[in-house]
Amino acid sequence: MTPVALLVSGAPSIRVQGRRVTKRRQGKPTSLGEALRRYLAKAGLGQRLAQAQVIPDWPRLVGPQIAAVTHPESVAPDGTLFVRVATSAWMNELQLMAPQIMAAVNGRGAGRIKTIRWLLTR
Repeated sequence: MTPVALLVSGAPSIRVQGRRVTKRRQGKPTSLGEALRRYLAKAGLGQRLAQAQVIPDWPRLVGPQIAAVTHPESVAPDGTLFVRVATSAWMNELQLMAPQIMAAVNGRGAGRIKTIRWLLTR
């Protein structure tokens, strides 16, 4: 049996019995979270992840009163957030409040949500 080695890009390689094996880098190891962030950024998924984070953060972003009558469903790749609303009266109110809600949703990450589509719950 031969030992299994992980190939790390950029690491110097050596040959052992005709097989390429990499030397372990000396230095600080990379955390799993950091490796995942790098992968997501390289794959172009960082923006989508930031957009999707609006859904679990919704109650904190809009407050308990609005969160009680709304339910964020999804975020389209173009930055459209789809939110279900309990009543048509609330839908009208939220449409008027859209600029304030957009500011709260985007916060420091300006532009992650481009528009909000309010959908009446049936």
